[in-house]
Amino acid sequence: MSAHIIAVANQKGGVGKTTTVVNLAASLVERQCKVLIVDLDPQGNATTGSGINKGNVSNGIYAVLLGNVDIQSAITPSQHGGFDVLPANRALAGAEVELVQELAREMRLKNALSQIADQYDYIIIDCPPTLTLLTINGLVAAQYIIVPMVCEYYALEGISDLIATVRKIRQAINPELDILGIVRTLYDPRSLLAKQVDDQLSAHFPDKLFATPIPRNIRLAEAPSHGMPALQYDPKATGTKAYLALADEVLLRAAQKQA
Repeated sequence: MSAHIIAVANQKGGVGKTTTVVNLAASLVERQCKVLIVDLDPQGNATTGSGINKGNVSNGIYAVLLGNVDIQSAITPSQHGGFDVLPANRALAGAEVELVQELAREMRLKNALSQIADQYDYIIIDCPPTLTLLTINGLVAAQYIIVPMVCEYYALEGISDLIATVRKIRQAINPELDILGIVRTLYDPRSLLAKQVDDQLSAHFPDKLFATPIPRNIRLAEAPSHGMPALQYDPKATGTKAYLALADEVLLRAAQKQA
């Protein structure tokens, strides 16, 4: 049985992408799944948020993409999260330039993950917030995309950009790529603008919107500085409970897609 591979992507920064990756991974572990996070962002926030010192990473995703190390030897267990991590740091930014000359450069991650996909139930890829060769590697390797978005004025524009990108990748390289769902992050139900964007999302993407919004929550914001998911940092926080509910929706949708 091969893993469900999910890219968490949005071509806009500051939408809670990494928070979603780390907390969804921890919540899926809580639901008895075996999970791997692939940190494809040179900032390495998913790596540090999982309790791994990115300064000590010598054989991470960068070395894997360049074919310098075997993927199995690059995987590091998260101290607190119960999941594994393919870590990243600033070195990854150099991969863009170095891969340009390589053959089948957009297939590097897909080929590497195929060697270990049967060891996991879910592989979650944290994509950079820009459309780079790294993001394309993530979208080519994935079966599904989860799009985190903040309910504000430019959000819908960002989603339509991403949908256009998905369409191109589906036509050119990865016909099975599909949007698993859109998740509202940093959500404030009292905001009139959030309500208006919510209504537009429901109208445009009725079957794609996850029912669970992720609230603005101080415990979610604090957890990464402790190198752990919110589930370990504060199991009772509203943000923690929201990610557990989101994980249940993800499990259900993935099972339906497979059926």
